Amino acid sequence: MSLLLKEVQVVDGTGKAPYKADVLIQKNIISAIGNLKSRGAARVIDGLGDYLTPGFIDLNTNSDHYLSLFTDPAQSDLTSQGVTTIFGGQCGSSLAPLIYGTLESIRKWIDPYEINVNWHTTAEFLKSLERVPLGINFGTLVGHSTIRRALVGDAKRRLTESELNVFKRLLRESLNQGAFGFSTGLGYVHGSAASNREIEELVKVVKEFDGVYATHLRHQGEKILDSVKEAIEIAERTGVRTIISHFRPEKGFSEQFEKAVEKIEATQAEIYFDVYPLPYSIETIYTLLPEWVRVGSLEMMLERVKNGGVTPLIKKDWPNFKGDEIEIVGAPNHEYLVGKSLARVAERLEVDPAEALIQVMKMTELRATILKRDIDLKVLPRALASSRAFIASNGNAVLPPGFVKPKESLSVFPKFLEIVLQSKLMTIESAVAKLTTEAIKFISPKRSLGRGVIKEGMAADLALVGKNNYSIKKVILGGELVDEVTANGQILRRR
Repeated sequence: MSLLLKEVQVVDGTGKAPYKADVLIQKNIISAIGNLKSRGAARVIDGLGDYLTPGFIDLNTNSDHYLSLFTDPAQSDLTSQGVTTIFGGQCGSSLAPLIYGTLESIRKWIDPYEINVNWHTTAEFLKSLERVPLGINFGTLVGHSTIRRALVGDAKRRLTESELNVFKRLLRESLNQGAFGFSTGLGYVHGSAASNREIEELVKVVKEFDGVYATHLRHQGEKILDSVKEAIEIAERTGVRTIISHFRPEKGFSEQFEKAVEKIEATQAEIYFDVYPLPYSIETIYTLLPEWVRVGSLEMMLERVKNGGVTPLIKKDWPNFKGDEIEIVGAPNHEYLVGKSLARVAERLEVDPAEALIQVMKMTELRATILKRDIDLKVLPRALASSRAFIASNGNAVLPPGFVKPKESLSVFPKFLEIVLQSKLMTIESAVAKLTTEAIKFISPKRSLGRGVIKEGMAADLALVGKNNYSIKKVILGGELVDEVTANGQILRRR
């Protein structure tokens, strides 16, 4: 089908100022840009002076962690925001490679047996995903915990040289088969056991392939500066392109966060961070436990939580928190808890918020997901506009039963545009470049992947953005209007 977009303001993703033009799409390619009033097309859309941008690139999603790539392949909660390309395998957990064919590394998010697994290698996974009618483009990183857990189980120890060599071989194979890089979840149990040497040895392999390294920091909040220093030193020593995942200014630690941003901006290393313009963090409930409790498997941690002699020590280690700032957004098999604040649960149980949290942990066997309204919104705009920042949803498409999605998560990218443009922190062309061309150049500097810029011959992945309120009017994926037909996304591979 041919499609003509008339009278749009083209923001092409390169940083060039908007210009008025018509854009013709034939099949899945941008075939012409200019004054095309005399040209015909099977479908004509009058842009009414709205912005036409490349489809947005989301560098950090959880659509693989929640298996919604398979259970909700349309991914409409992301495409409705103008996103046409996403990258998974974040925070140390990916859907491949699987040494034993199991998805244990994602069970902190969802039951890993929700789908049948018919792959082991990254190549087999990507080929299997090509048989899914995926409504978005998808690429993946290799998860550190996915491989580490298969090698050593729940043991919190250093890898032997033999194990490290096996790890390197598996990582090389996955990068050869199309993975774009490597991720760690150093704040999670299985990632926290890794030494700096282990991470550096693996990141050196990533550098050989000109891949990227994404890291979920060991600590946010009070220890954020130490964690950022660790990430910077690894980037400086290895030379690998690095991105810190879901970097955010938590209330009470804004000064440390601002200093961390300054450190990132001051280094010559290629280190960036992704951030989202939302007032909350979403975490698995066990991450709220003190560090000394977060050792071993979920079952081992749960035994400590259930221990009547240990729970007073756990509660003593918790800082004072407000129950109305924590909401339960996921509680498999306990749906009646979903959408309730911890304060409301405490009121129902007639206990204090700390004891209510312990009870929820027990009831859900540490598998609940919580939302914390803990972001300092006064500090956030400066981070969004940083030259080292990328915007990412850290989200996914429709969640499975037993979960609820905050409505703010459905407007991450329009909200970013609204904040930085209304506050005049960025121009429309620089903001769109951050969401498109710059993101593609970070993930694949030597190859554009055929998208991320409006140019003749490029893939027709586009978003029509309202000129007044930055809402998403239309999204085009591979030349098709995603709200009118079943668009087919591509499985992307690093070459």
